[in-house]
Amino acid sequence: MNWLAARQWERNWWGTCQNTYGEETKQLLYAKCMGLESFHDGKSPYNFDLGGISVLDIGGGPTSLLLKCINFTGKIIDPLQFPDWVLTRYKAAGIEFQSIPAEDINEEGWDECWIYNVLQHVQHPETVVRNARAAAGIVRLFEWIDTPTNVGHPNSLSAAELDEWLDGVGKVTKFEERDCFGTAYYGVFLGYGWETDQRVTP
Repeated sequence: MNWLAARQWERNWWGTCQNTYGEETKQLLYAKCMGLESFHDGKSPYNFDLGGISVLDIGGGPTSLLLKCINFTGKIIDPLQFPDWVLTRYKAAGIEFQSIPAEDINEEGWDECWIYNVLQHVQHPETVVRNARAAAGIVRLFEWIDTPTNVGHPNSLSAAELDEWLDGVGKVTKFEERDCFGTAYYGVFLGYGWETDQRVTP
């Protein structure tokens, strides 16, 4: 696997990050499958009140779901470099951003860790899942499975391996809605709490 080529493919795909409508529309399906309930504040129907918890978003990119949330402490981990205005937007929302690969995460003490549409892109998906579980007590996850691979999507995941990595059983559904077409694995899973000895490295 050429990790640098995969990362460059993804960066090119995002481009200037000006029009992210398609991805943000998909996120509403991801959020529902991950057990997040939206509310309408009279302005936007797509708000999520997190009740004061802390959230680590792995691979949130330039349009993290946290931008649609209130009442939380949040941080995004993503290996890509984005335009300055994207980082300014996160800062204005009180969200920390760190540009590192998910395999290098060394976090703990978060209430929740979110992973959505990420594991096809990483070098070592099992490591990312293990590190997410070490970072938080709860892991919310939505991932496409049984997909073809290409330069930007080097991994094809299976439900069986995700069940194994998460020590649980996720739900598997075929979607044809909100620009989402394919079979996905999703659910809410237990992390390792705040223990760090379970973290693995590639």
